[in-house]
Amino acid sequence: MPRRSASLDLATPERIAGTALLIVDQEGSAALSFRTLAARLGISHATLQRRCTDLAGLLDLCADHLAADLPDYEPATDWAIATEIRFRRLYELLTDHPGLVALRGGRPWLGTQLLRRLVEPQLADSLAAGMTPREAITVYRRLYLLTLGSASFVDHRDPKTAQAATRTALAALDPEQFPALTGNLDTILPAVIDHEVYYGALRQLIHAADPARTDKDHDSTGLEPTREAK
Repeated sequence: MPRRSASLDLATPERIAGTALLIVDQEGSAALSFRTLAARLGISHATLQRRCTDLAGLLDLCADHLAADLPDYEPATDWAIATEIRFRRLYELLTDHPGLVALRGGRPWLGTQLLRRLVEPQLADSLAAGMTPREAITVYRRLYLLTLGSASFVDHRDPKTAQAATRTALAALDPEQFPALTGNLDTILPAVIDHEVYYGALRQLIHAADPARTDKDHDSTGLEPTREAK
């Protein structure tokens, strides 16, 4: 039997992703490179490339590594409860690793773990709760975009810097042209970094879409009826 390379043993997906995330979290997104990561792992640049191909592949590996921490739920779990906990956990993972979110930019989060632990069960639960496929994917997209957007625009690991940047930007405005912004700084600044802004919006979306609600007199997704339903 051919001997397995020792360098490949050091370059497991888990070790690559964990080390890459550590570099980004501790030193910033600009510090991550194949050369730096290979040196930290004790392997060659070529071995790392065989595992990840390029930076996009490395970032996908990191994202999937994080997604493995998303919770699993039995299909019988209440739809609203399972939905809120799934997306809260996704938000926590993203806000814990702002450097990865910044590096990925507009790349879709479509790794196997994310699809298995979030997308597939969320859609399956929505269908089982009585949503149509169109309603299920629309509700999922709204929750996903709210979560990703809320995690992307503020580095919640550095709230003082986020508030300082907002204060500086608003302080430069002319109060006569922007009275609402300049006159409410004490209210605006805490809201910039308040996680409850996201959690409250999440609960509102879930409540509006919950198939178990009995007080709804319209389509919970806000979609126009399909041609077949008219």
